[in-house]
Amino acid sequence: MKKTAIALSTILSLGLVTQLEAAKPESVQAHELVELFEKLSGKHPGLRKAHASGVCATGSFMPNSEAGPFADAPLLSSGELPVSVRFSMGGGNPNADERTPGTRGMAVQITLEDGSRHIFTGNNFPVFAGKDPETFFGFLSTLLPDENGQRNPQKTMEYIKAHPSVQANAAWNQQAKTAYSYANTEFFGLHTFFYNSGDESVMFRWHISPDLGVKTMETEQAKSLETPFLAQRLTEQLADGTVSFSLNVSLGEEGDAINDPSSQWPGGRQVVNLGKITLKSAGGDDCTGINFDPNVLSQGFKPSNDPVLKMRSTAYAISFGKRLSGQ
Repeated sequence: MKKTAIALSTILSLGLVTQLEAAKPESVQAHELVELFEKLSGKHPGLRKAHASGVCATGSFMPNSEAGPFADAPLLSSGELPVSVRFSMGGGNPNADERTPGTRGMAVQITLEDGSRHIFTGNNFPVFAGKDPETFFGFLSTLLPDENGQRNPQKTMEYIKAHPSVQANAAWNQQAKTAYSYANTEFFGLHTFFYNSGDESVMFRWHISPDLGVKTMETEQAKSLETPFLAQRLTEQLADGTVSFSLNVSLGEEGDAINDPSSQWPGGRQVVNLGKITLKSAGGDDCTGINFDPNVLSQGFKPSNDPVLKMRSTAYAISFGKRLSGQ
């Protein structure tokens, strides 16, 4: 998704919004979202329709044996487990300019001893651009070029003003800087999940923090680089030492949003560390055959009824099928 250089204060100070330009569809199907991504970024057969540009890495997950209410989960009680990780740029352009600020993604597949999997898929922003698929689809639609190949920033501004659940993500984009490295980027799961242990149900949202610390670049510093650079920088950091991430969850409290990924939970929530992801190598095709569906969960975990989370399974499956069939 290409960022529009618009100050949020300007967006929110606009006058009346036309119903035509601010409208969102009444309903959206998963295939329509996939087709919209292709319209925005062009068709690139055999590649992911979103997060097309990326790099695969492999390593291991060492669970935290003192993870409180999660400690008895097979995910955390089976010892060290293998992981496949895919880092990526946002959008469907395989040649995305890595010097630009904006979306970076991290998808993690942990394989348990019995062959079952647990997948974490997140981005570097803490809130989603819309409370439901329809709002998100409407927002992306404002970024489509007209018959002359020109985008209309005014249309995007009006849509954001008319749809409050897009505004927090738009504000994040306004202040976002360029990621120095995937190994220095924090990632957020955005959605709410549950873990059931006996009669107890724990509500949580996860986030992954880089043990090397978060590091970004100012615009001028990023412009001086040759792109792409992220895969090479990750390889260099692996050669220099350990690249690892802490997998944490924030525990929800009464009143916290459950089914709205555009609503961020308040600070101060109890944080539980589930374990550490340590990378061993980067590059290669290990991620090619993986569909990083965030609804693939191990025993004891279940997704919320978040409509965006639900839609992702179907959209990912469609994209996965098109990719493997060369479409």
